[in-house]
Amino acid sequence: MSAPELSLPVAGTAVLLRLSDPAFEVLLMRRPDRGSFAGAWVFPGGKVEPGDVHDGDDESENARRAAIRETREEVGLAVDDLVVLSEWQPPVEAPTRIRTWFFLAEAPDGEPSPAADEVAEIAWVRAAEALARHAAGEWTLYPPTWITLHQLAAFSDVESALSSGGAAQLFQTRVLESEVGRAFAWEQGRLEAGALPWRFVAT
Repeated sequence: MSAPELSLPVAGTAVLLRLSDPAFEVLLMRRPDRGSFAGAWVFPGGKVEPGDVHDGDDESENARRAAIRETREEVGLAVDDLVVLSEWQPPVEAPTRIRTWFFLAEAPDGEPSPAADEVAEIAWVRAAEALARHAAGEWTLYPPTWITLHQLAAFSDVESALSSGGAAQLFQTRVLESEVGRAFAWEQGRLEAGALPWRFVAT
């Protein structure tokens, strides 16, 4: 496996979890029908800005600060105790290439207050339900969001989900085209995305 492309812009994403009965819910937000990820359901996050960069800190810490800042700006929630989950290297075919760090955090008390210019809709939803909505064609998800939800669906409570973080899994994305449609491949497996429902095949 080759090293990540360090010259790419970097972003940070916060995956917020809150206790629910049963299990737990994650916060997803739908982007407006314009700009990056138009119309898709995503986690709060965005690119690292100059104020997020501190001399001497590694890239993941700068991305962590970006995730905290973007979560506050986009949905009005203040988070601080973020656990690193994964690092996503975009495929070479992507029109906009940004390397993104994903972090897990327990959601703070209080209701989200979405920024009207950046968020069309928000939802607290169980991971399996979000995947079901995507499978039914109701929601648009991108592969990093889908894979993260797929991983979280295996856990029964917030504590066990948070314990899955701590060391970043590296996902270096390759796009595969075949007669059955498009797939996204990583060292961990491949996501068959030629038709709904998508299917993950572990390596």
